[in-house]
Amino acid sequence: MKKTKFYSAHEKANAKIVDFAGYKMPVQYSSIIAEHLAVRNSVGVFDVSHMGEVFVRGEKALDFVQHITINDASLLVNGKVQYSAMCMEDGGIVDDLLVYKISDTEFMLVVNASNLEKDFVWMQKNNKFGVELSNESDEYSLLAVQGPDSNKTLQKITDKKIDLEYYTFMFANVAGIDMILSRTGYTGELGYELYFKGSEEEALKLWDAVMEAGKEFNIQPAGLGCRDSLRLEMGFCLYGNDIDETTNPLEASLGWITKLKKENFIGKEKLLSVKQEGLKRKLVPVISDEKVFPRHGYDITLDGKKIGTVTSGVVSPVIEKAIAMVYLDFPYTPEGTVVNFSVRGKEIPARVTKLPFVKK
Repeated sequence: MKKTKFYSAHEKANAKIVDFAGYKMPVQYSSIIAEHLAVRNSVGVFDVSHMGEVFVRGEKALDFVQHITINDASLLVNGKVQYSAMCMEDGGIVDDLLVYKISDTEFMLVVNASNLEKDFVWMQKNNKFGVELSNESDEYSLLAVQGPDSNKTLQKITDKKIDLEYYTFMFANVAGIDMILSRTGYTGELGYELYFKGSEEEALKLWDAVMEAGKEFNIQPAGLGCRDSLRLEMGFCLYGNDIDETTNPLEASLGWITKLKKENFIGKEKLLSVKQEGLKRKLVPVISDEKVFPRHGYDITLDGKKIGTVTSGVVSPVIEKAIAMVYLDFPYTPEGTVVNFSVRGKEIPARVTKLPFVKK
């Protein structure tokens, strides 16, 4: 198991450490609910250095990115970020990812930690454009500073004014370290992600500087546990739970990033036929007034018949109701449809709703 450069800070903060995607990672420090609410109400800090960073360099960098991703990267300007996904020929999702346009000849692709090896092989296999692919994941550390007070926290220790629109980035110096400062994150809050190369000493210096800058806002270190509950309140997909190689982006409610008018990209023909034939099932948000925990894999039923499956579920720390993402047979997907969570033989009433679960 690898350790991130922030590992000793987690130990010092008495984090509960788990093995995750080949790394020893903090799942929680105080409690998942306390950390979750800190991010919603003030500011929290996540070590997400396990994420993968792959650089695409060369004259045909854009052509390559267009070919392997389903969103339209030609719309990107320097300093812009795009949420996208890579699909197989059969439409199954290889991974969801962020595409950073650094220049006309350089892009950074940020992929899920558990898929890094698979993704990199996939990219190499489909590199018919002669671009240079460089997996620099082990060289980069990544800190996510998220919450309403994240800007005020980081501004204290950053050399430039942080005035970024959502899904844009800039090069800045934070706490004496040069880095990519990006207004992104998977919490639904105002937040930033800090990508940098550096030693363990520099990483710990940054951690301490961020914690000190956020002290007046009662900043909290936050683990993987609340990262999951935060993204779920927004209805953001988690690879391995809500999407994988057996799901396509149209049924996963990712049609908004699937640009079928774009020139040939991997999986386009299959996705066009899926759209033409119509969906058999769809990923939708479901909510219940009961405080039951709808776990991954639980059945969704109606009149005793199975009509779907829970992919992600939790009791929301903010609204204190059961919320879940579920694949439902298509006829039952309209908002307001009443269904049931099947929990240990009991049917718990729930209904299809709209996202986000927690209104901002």
